[in-house]
Amino acid sequence: MTQPTTFRRDGDRPLLLDLFSCAGGAAIGYARAGFHVHGCDIAHRPNYPFPYHRGDALAYLAHLIATGEIQRYAFVHASPPCQHGCALTVGTNASQGWGRVHVDLVAPTRALLDETGLPYVIEQPNGRAKIRKDLTLCGEMFGLGVIRHRNFEAGGWTVPQPAHVPHRGRVRGYRHGQYYDGPYVAAYGNGGGKPSIPELQAAMGITWTDVREELTEAIPPAYTEYIGRALLASRATLGVAA
Repeated sequence: MTQPTTFRRDGDRPLLLDLFSCAGGAAIGYARAGFHVHGCDIAHRPNYPFPYHRGDALAYLAHLIATGEIQRYAFVHASPPCQHGCALTVGTNASQGWGRVHVDLVAPTRALLDETGLPYVIEQPNGRAKIRKDLTLCGEMFGLGVIRHRNFEAGGWTVPQPAHVPHRGRVRGYRHGQYYDGPYVAAYGNGGGKPSIPELQAAMGITWTDVREELTEAIPPAYTEYIGRALLASRATLGVAA
């Protein structure tokens, strides 16, 4: 993969493409790190805090590559849907109607990202579609009220792995009919002792959406702020213009 010699910019900041962007958890972190952000999501996302294209992310990326518009960007983040291989959609849960076929979008996403020649990350939760685990982040690393492990594959660059801080206790909520208390809230689902919207917002560090589905799908901005700052620092260390 050909490495860019300089970051593309939008004004005074490098420009980042956020694919499968949802409501902007990743986007806000990158903005805090120093990027301008453009999103793309197939769903209507009125809470997304930056300009975004509504449409299929892979079709849009292919269009940007074909037209050369991808060269406006310095970096690409992609969070393809993770239902393929998820414990909630296979095995015994299939009988509950959750076992329909889901397409694994990681491989085609990676193939297109490699075509761009840009540094990128692909994000997935633990135990989901296969990616190279170049980085694993946890809420406790950033003092958050969620554990929310997320894995990242770094294409075309390397990112330091911070130490995995020991968890301080359990995730609050019901497990098999028994209630457990703990310092973390469950950032998924609805019911079973799940947090209120304000509790979830505070635990994730997300304030611009109060839609539960968007909150439970989001990446805490602290994660991508770390990634964005690491990328900018790596370019500076290599003597590449940022």
